[in-house]
Amino acid sequence: MIKSLRRPVSLLVFSCIVSIGTLLLYNIPFLQYAADNSNVGTGGKVFLLVSLVVIMLSLNFMITYLVMFLLRTVGHILLAILSLINATAVYFIITYHVMIDATTIENVFNTRYSEASGFFSGSLWLFLLGVGVLPALFCLLQPVVFGKARKLGICCGGSLAVILVMALANINQTLWISQHDTELGGLLQPWSYIVNTARLAASHHDEQAEEIKLPDGKITDHQKAVVVLVIGESARKANFQLYGYQRATNPLLSKQEGLKVYQATSCATYTTAGSKAILEPKNSDDLYELLPNYAFRMGVDVAWRTSNWGEPPIHIDEYLTDDDLASQYPNADAHHDGILFEGLRERIASSKREKVLIVLHTSTSHGPKYADKYPKEFEVFKPVARNVEEGEKNVGLLVNAYDNTIVYTDFLLNGLINTLRSMNDWQSAMIFISDHGESLGENNMFMHGLPMSLAPKVQYEIPFLVWTSENFRDYKRVSSQQKAQNGELPAVLEQHYIFHSVLNLLSIQSPAYNKDFDIFL
Repeated sequence: MIKSLRRPVSLLVFSCIVSIGTLLLYNIPFLQYAADNSNVGTGGKVFLLVSLVVIMLSLNFMITYLVMFLLRTVGHILLAILSLINATAVYFIITYHVMIDATTIENVFNTRYSEASGFFSGSLWLFLLGVGVLPALFCLLQPVVFGKARKLGICCGGSLAVILVMALANINQTLWISQHDTELGGLLQPWSYIVNTARLAASHHDEQAEEIKLPDGKITDHQKAVVVLVIGESARKANFQLYGYQRATNPLLSKQEGLKVYQATSCATYTTAGSKAILEPKNSDDLYELLPNYAFRMGVDVAWRTSNWGEPPIHIDEYLTDDDLASQYPNADAHHDGILFEGLRERIASSKREKVLIVLHTSTSHGPKYADKYPKEFEVFKPVARNVEEGEKNVGLLVNAYDNTIVYTDFLLNGLINTLRSMNDWQSAMIFISDHGESLGENNMFMHGLPMSLAPKVQYEIPFLVWTSENFRDYKRVSSQQKAQNGELPAVLEQHYIFHSVLNLLSIQSPAYNKDFDIFL
């Protein structure tokens, strides 16, 4: 093979080989989706698929020719890199049924190695070797005769003409394409991740360098009050016993007096947007001053503890990771989220301020390795799948592992409530809400991150649990109507209720406060 690669080929032949290889190796899911979702008869479907094949071959041929002619050695390297990324993208599309859209790209950039390593399996490496490394070696090592600029013009001009003709021949499919543009764009390689990475970079570039400051407020009483906000990770309502799940995943919380359980939905299906929605005063593409930052600026003692990542910018003095807490509490279990709850009583009692807000950003139910997210003694449901890939072969084992993460969450929240209840000199509240839900094999989907317009409800129906000490605050009544009337709450709450409810609990009077999004009177 190496010997044959040393024989130079013309750039035209090289571009044809790369274009055909890109179609056959990386774009079968794209064509399969088009075939399954076409709204025309058999003849029209065949013509559509042939047109898409011709357009893809022509486009990839033209881009390959241009890149190689203009960049030469760099072009070889670039195409080799794209082969590896293409193979990785297709593996995840086939294995986890994801789409490579802007949300997926943002998830990639916000995922730590410790979580990403859970996807590194033998089947992934074998797939990359056959579908990524070998094509990459061809792109990297194959000598090419580049030819003259005139031939470049003829080849690229001809390709562009073919693309335009085929596009015009399918002008009647414009509506169908616009209806399926997210799915088609998320399956088309390499354009899915190239275009969406560019979109994400442009979006971040346009974001404000600083948060939009909220108007000043003030604390209106001297009552000692503490709020502990627990942001759950990938916790879905469907697997909570408190919401009617048939398994005993909440054996402790189901017996807790005074615990309120709300129906709620997330504003997104991934951590960055979901956690932002929990902390902001309203749903917005802009970056407003977030709850911990605002409360800190208003004089509240604020602490943030996290075993997670991807949250929006937090500007407070006390920001502690699980590694920081492990150093503070060397005898505690540093491998699970219990470390975030370590020493909370002492932390609250030692505060020199009358109002305290503690945010715990957990990672308890995040895949793909659910079975690694809880101590062994919480493995109530057995046997378990060690990761999502193993769970695809037996979804029941994956659900067992996931349900054990909910049992562990139940234990942590129950202990937190008991701690707060015992602190008689403080008015206290515990709020638990998840950043988003999770798919566990329904419709052959796993994990999370689909666009909201396409996501199944298990990816956005989330738990929202509230406990307050006696006589701290009175709760509004939940209306049976979808919209709140006469000061009542709607039947289903959204994540931005957190911001305004916590301001009430901390007695912060502010123009930013909206009583319509407060669960308390």
